[in-house]
Amino acid sequence: MENFVFHSPTKIIFGKDTEYQVGSETRNYSKKILFHYGGGSIKRIGLYDKVVRSLNEAGVEFIELPGAQPNPRLSLVKEGIDICRKNNIDFILAVGGGSAIDSAKAIAVGVPYEGDVWDFYSGKVIPEKALPVGVVLTIPAAGSEASKSSVITNEDGWYKRGLNVDIIRPRFAIMNPEITYTLPPYQTACGAADIMAHVMERYFTHQKDVDFTDRLCEATLRTIIKNVPIALKEPENYEARAEIMWASTIAHNDLLSTGRIGDWASHAIEHELSGIYDVAHGAGLAVVFPAWMKYVYKHNIDRFVQFAARVWDVEIDFACPERTALEGINRLSQFFVSIGLPVTLEGLEIPEDRLEEMADKCTNYGSKQIGSFVKLGREDVLNILKLAAK
Repeated sequence: MENFVFHSPTKIIFGKDTEYQVGSETRNYSKKILFHYGGGSIKRIGLYDKVVRSLNEAGVEFIELPGAQPNPRLSLVKEGIDICRKNNIDFILAVGGGSAIDSAKAIAVGVPYEGDVWDFYSGKVIPEKALPVGVVLTIPAAGSEASKSSVITNEDGWYKRGLNVDIIRPRFAIMNPEITYTLPPYQTACGAADIMAHVMERYFTHQKDVDFTDRLCEATLRTIIKNVPIALKEPENYEARAEIMWASTIAHNDLLSTGRIGDWASHAIEHELSGIYDVAHGAGLAVVFPAWMKYVYKHNIDRFVQFAARVWDVEIDFACPERTALEGINRLSQFFVSIGLPVTLEGLEIPEDRLEEMADKCTNYGSKQIGSFVKLGREDVLNILKLAAK
């Protein structure tokens, strides 16, 4: 097991009607905030009115910035930075899923920085300051409500890049599973794939003696595998929605990273898909992850056998461990299909004419390798994309 420091300071406020606490929680940090959210969904389900009422009752003044969308855009981040600076705003409340939260985090690091906020996402500079951020979560998927991660898409070249620093972890996250009742089935399924990918990026490691976190990872995956079909069949099943929502947070607050080295190549490859084609991140991961697995499993068959046996209940074929490993990968793909997700680029309606471009951008035109489980260069990424094509 590797040495580690685990720091997860986000206050989680979980359960029914917890959104009514947003005003009092926010008031602990500021009297004047940026209220950032996406489109009309929070208004349709009545959440917008509840948040506004709670903020007003707590005496919190707010300026609204709607418009967060999947694969959140740098241009909106810059608009939010300008609003905060001009109005002396010192706190950001994100109401939504990962897109609104990631965008809020980007605004938070951009406000105190004199340069271009994209400097942080392109790796030129590490941020040292950030405004505090609070969250009311509407979509369990990205885990951004308690993570140190933010991913933004730059429209100039359609580069999708991430920032990972502890200073952007939200101060609080309000999580009411009832809010997710009205999520469309496809969004629920995409969220499931995103959650599972966060776990699997950590699970596939060469680190020895990490059985405790192996078991935590496996339990999180099995929780999603069990409860997502229930939520799709019974959208207002509180117990299933609650299990999914809490699993989403645990999958990406770094508890499952402790003592081990994760991979993250599949995320890097998927960012090129959604950066160019604007597909849902979870749907892209459902395509990329099985292809990555097929490409790398021989580097550590024992770990893939363990994945198959412990997560998917595959009976181990001791005479041919490879058969067991491949069956585990197959069952992952079958699960994605069963909940309505594509597992090929063709299923995502992504053509094959820009695979070379994606491989170039993913590896900085061949100048770097991605991943840790197996170091992947440009040709490796291209081969994985070809595996994912059909």
